Parts: sequence; C-alpha cells; structure tokens
Amino acid sequence: MPRRRPGQVRDAIVQVLERSPRGAAVAEVCSQVSQLIGEAVPPSSVRSYLRLNTPELFARSERGQYVLAGFAVDEPAARAIPEPAQAQHRIGRARLVQADCIEWLAQQPRRSIHAVVTDPPYGLVEYTAAEQRKLRAGRGGVWRIPPSFDGAKRSPLPRFTVLTATDLDALDRFFDDWARALLEVLVPGANVVVASNPLLSHRVSNALARAGLERRGELVRLVMTMRGGDRPKHAHVEFDGVSVMPRSMWEPWLLFRRPLEGRVQDNLRRWGTGGFRRIGDDKPFGDVIASSPTRAAERKLANHPSLKPQAFLRQLVRGVLPLGQGVVLDPFAGSGSTLAAAEAVGYDSIGVERDAEYFALAVQAIPRLAAMPVPAGQAR
Repeated sequence: MPRRRPGQVRDAIVQVLERSPRGAAVAEVCSQVSQLIGEAVPPSSVRSYLRLNTPELFARSERGQYVLAGFAVDEPAARAIPEPAQAQHRIGRARLVQADCIEWLAQQPRRSIHAVVTDPPYGLVEYTAAEQRKLRAGRGGVWRIPPSFDGAKRSPLPRFTVLTATDLDALDRFFDDWARALLEVLVPGANVVVASNPLLSHRVSNALARAGLERRGELVRLVMTMRGGDRPKHAHVEFDGVSVMPRSMWEPWLLFRRPLEGRVQDNLRRWGTGGFRRIGDDKPFGDVIASSPTRAAERKLANHPSLKPQAFLRQLVRGVLPLGQGVVLDPFAGSGSTLAAAEAVGYDSIGVERDAEYFALAVQAIPRLAAMPVPAGQAR
C-alpha cells in the first residue's frame, strides 16, 4: 500500500470542512476524508489531526462539531439551526439529553453505566437530515413507505439493502467509534443489548467485539413483520412461486457485555452486574421473547419509524440489571421508548437523542408510554 504524504490527512480534513461551513461531526469528517484519500483512515488519526491543529486551524463548536477556525457564519442562518448540545429533560427517573451520542459518551465519567438497551440506525443514511425531511413529508427517499394492509397503516422501513460499499464502510467506522466510546463508560459486567437485522448484524457485532466487548450471543424478538416474502419486482407473474427474501419472523438483538472483574459473584457484589434478572424463582431469563408489532395506541403517542412495543421492551429492560439496580442507557433514544420501559419497571435511565424533533417527541411520549398498560404477563 502506498505511503500517505505528510499532511495528507490534515489537508483532506480542511477540504471536508471547507465544504461544511457549519461544521461536521468526527464520524462525518472521517468518512469523507477516507473517500478523498481513497483508503480507510482510522478515526483515531482524524481525531489526532483535529486536536493537534485546534485552535490554530480548526475549532470545536458547542454542538460537538469541528469547523475551520475563523470561518464566519451569518447570524440569521446560525439561529435557524437547532441547538442539539446539552439540552436536557427529566421525566421521573429518566434523563433525556439532546446531543450526538459519541460526543456525549466522551464527556461521561468512566464506569458509570450499568446496562445498554438500544435500537441504533441500521445504516447512517436513513437518519440524515435530508432523508428525515423526506420521511416526514411522506416521500420516502431511502425509506420504503408500504401501503396499508387490511386497513392497517404500516410503518416505514429503511431500505438497508440499497446501501453502497461506501455506506457500509462508513457504517463500520461509525460503530467502531461508538463501541470504543461506549466501552469507557460501562462498569465491568454491564450488558449491552443492540437491536439489528439479519443482513447487517454481523457488522455491528464485529465492531463491538473489536472494541473489547465480550459477545454473549443473541436475543430473539419473535415477531412476524411485513418484511420479505415478496415475489420479484415487475416479474411477480413470471416467478409467482418465488420469494426474493424469506418473510421475516424474528429480529436479532445482539448481546455483549464488558468483561467481568473476577468471578460472576465477585462482579455482582462490587458492581451489581454480570448476569440477567430472572423472571421468577423457577424461570430464568430466556433468549427468545415473544412479541407483536407495536400497537397503534403506542404509535399514536410516539410516532417514530422504529418504535418497539412496551410489552417487549419492559421484559428486556427489566432483565438487563440482574439485581434491579443501576443505570440503563439508550444512546439512540428516538422517541424514548426504552426510557419509558425503564420508568415502568422502576429503573434509572439516560437517553441520548441527536434529532431535535425526536427529542421533543420523547419528552412528551416517555411519561405516556410508561403509564400505558400492556397485556397481562408480558411486562414482567
């Protein structure tokens, strides 16, 4: 592999920020720098160049983004940009923060989080500002907006099968950065449960393992969805006996933990972590949880495309703290459904959400979802 010339990464960062006068997050800078240079550049190298050349060349904004030092932004346009940094809201035992999760994690105390339950974006494309505008306008974009089925309105689905090689590389780098930042704030034995899908779960899993987290298997959300099962597009008559993909009947949730300190019992005594809370004296926590699609009543309270049902989340969230004590983190909080589940079962929780509209939605949705009854026997 040819050697990079001195200053090549720095010069590429300058090019990226020249095209982004309002700034860019580290993950965005890293992705674009790699494209400009034509090979993967480690996020650590990009961070080093940014830090070494700040404040002479670069400046870090209060929103956790970098800009070229001295780059003027007209004040009216600046005021039009939502300010995601450090906005916070308390709802019962839950704390909701509006921020970029990687930047937020870098500012947290080491060994302060006891469990993570989260549903991150399948790809980075569908949660960009442009794609979210299309989704909210009902135009789709990278989101597939399926027609109603038997009178029921179906939720939008991200077209993760159309991700390019560049998109997938950016996804790998993002989850590498996220997993390394996450590792630092976890106590030993902390469970990390991450929603995924069968096509991309291996990429997220590899990133978590590279960061030093210990793979503990997968949890299966057993649910029938409308994904897959379709005949070939524009050839459904010719190939009427063919399904392009299997109809999805389950959803993988990756299970990792920060390595223990000593034996399980030693870790439980010191940190309160290292296992799962049993469902009952004669019933251990299992790795298959029967579920249903999210009810319309919940979607009415929290209109988020990836909303998971409280009946499922409450079982999952309850299980991740073996002694029922500690803090549960959702770094991709969305409309706050994980925090609502933690509130319903009596746990402390923190949620981080970058999008201003979803943050505002979560403030309203968390107490309402937490108060919502679920079918008997499904929440605990």
